[in-house]
Amino acid sequence: MPEDAREGELRPAGDRPGKTEARRGFSVSYRGRNLLSTVDPIGQAERAVEALPLLERTLYLCPSPLLGYGLETLLAKLEGVSNSALLCIEADERLFEFSLEALNPALKNDPRFRYTNIRESGALCAFVRGCWGPRRFRRIQPVRLTGGWRLTPEIYDSLEESLRRDLALGWGNALTLTKLGRRYMRNALRNLSLVSRFPSIAELGFGAAPVLVMGAGPSLDDLLDSLARRFAEKLKYPERRPFRIVCVDTCLPCLRERGIVPDLAVILESQHWNLRDFIGVRNRKIAAALDLSALPATGRILGGDIFLFTTPWTGLRLFGRLGEAGLLPPRLLPLGSVGLTAAELARRLGRGKVIVTGLDFSFTPDAYHARSSPGHLDRLLRHDRFHSLLNADAAFGAASFGTVSKSGLPVRSSPVMRNYRGLFEQEFAGNPRLFDIRGTGLPLGIQTVETEEALDMLETGGPGQARRPDAAGVTPRDREDAAPPPAPREALAAFIGREEDRLTLLRSILTGGAGAEGLETLLDECDYLWAHFPDCAGAGGRRPSARDTGFLRRVRAEIDPFLELWRLTLKEI
Repeated sequence: MPEDAREGELRPAGDRPGKTEARRGFSVSYRGRNLLSTVDPIGQAERAVEALPLLERTLYLCPSPLLGYGLETLLAKLEGVSNSALLCIEADERLFEFSLEALNPALKNDPRFRYTNIRESGALCAFVRGCWGPRRFRRIQPVRLTGGWRLTPEIYDSLEESLRRDLALGWGNALTLTKLGRRYMRNALRNLSLVSRFPSIAELGFGAAPVLVMGAGPSLDDLLDSLARRFAEKLKYPERRPFRIVCVDTCLPCLRERGIVPDLAVILESQHWNLRDFIGVRNRKIAAALDLSALPATGRILGGDIFLFTTPWTGLRLFGRLGEAGLLPPRLLPLGSVGLTAAELARRLGRGKVIVTGLDFSFTPDAYHARSSPGHLDRLLRHDRFHSLLNADAAFGAASFGTVSKSGLPVRSSPVMRNYRGLFEQEFAGNPRLFDIRGTGLPLGIQTVETEEALDMLETGGPGQARRPDAAGVTPRDREDAAPPPAPREALAAFIGREEDRLTLLRSILTGGAGAEGLETLLDECDYLWAHFPDCAGAGGRRPSARDTGFLRRVRAEIDPFLELWRLTLKEI
């Protein structure tokens, strides 16, 4: 134990002051601060605990617990509270060792209690999910029982905010799954027919060429103007550019207006409103990276090759069976945003620098999207004496707020945009290959460069450019890195036949045509039938019992539509 951490009457752990002695007062001094009250520190901690609200599904967060006064009282109060737990964090390594030695062993063995010295936000969120499972908690309740948190308040505040964002993201994902989970699954079944005809995203490679990732934010306009000045006509032809362009599908109209053919368009959206992104580009030779859950119609609009990938929206046993059969396209982490997915694809597809533009996560009253994007065109079409070009509803609505861009300019944003920006930083911060261009967007946690410096990076190119790309500007990977060829139709047809048999047997059991033996197993294997139910979406793959007749009725209602979808997919292959 560090000497300066036990000044005054504090003695080594194992011989710490008893309750009576401690209530008379002593000090824990560290770095020139008294971290415990010199007058009844136990009583003060217990009174603070008594004042806390007792809430279900709550993670109580205690920074710098020191000797742990009040923690046992809090856990005792939580005995009758459902699914709540206590997490203690110590940012100082020496105080962490000091507390770890001093805490009551019974406290450390309690499954509702965890103590850690993790200081990195992403790692802490993963630690909480690993200890208690996803979406266990609904809220974070801070518990400050000592003065230790004042040594590094910014660290504790940042960790608390990260946990709040992670909880919000998890529950937001659960709500999205409830609303769109059935659509994701329907789209995926229809898109499975493409697996037998098109390659996976693993067959693409950009070598060491720099990659420009384009989102449809307002800052895209200035960058496109700068690109036109620097590269002139070469910008329009993939085979003449020294760099690659990966764009989100919303950028396609913006690039079409300038005659630019991207090397790869990323398609993620599952709903029909996304079709307006493809107006004017039907049958153009543009390669597309298509998520398995994307709207099937969007995969049939462009005239270039389709490269498949999967962003699993939840854990399903069907994914495991598809993987075992060699039918599941490569997985990407489900980031929820097509812009973030485009950045991740660009990072994976090559070894060169990745420059990001148009991923602003912010806007101004007169610029919400890039020019010629569907959102911008919609404002122009509606412009008349009664409708302004300014997007006042978005800019000054209750959900928006003012903030500052990475260039120091005042901009507007929203909680959803802020969450995506935070997720971008969580996934990509510190990556030396990623660069952002200074402009009106929010800081992304990666290196920010001026426009001219970014253009120099793109112009420099990289080795490996002698290999002639195909018409879409995409160079296949070397043979040793190549993914397996598309799955044969016979393998996919056999897989669909097995899935139809499962659903047919399950329907027979639920309608009384067969015995109930194997019902539990079938329900688990056909989890895509119920994964989107409100009581299952946030439960980490758990479902009601097979004795729950209400649950079984809902499952029965899902079987026939999915059987028809499997048959439609079989016809398409």
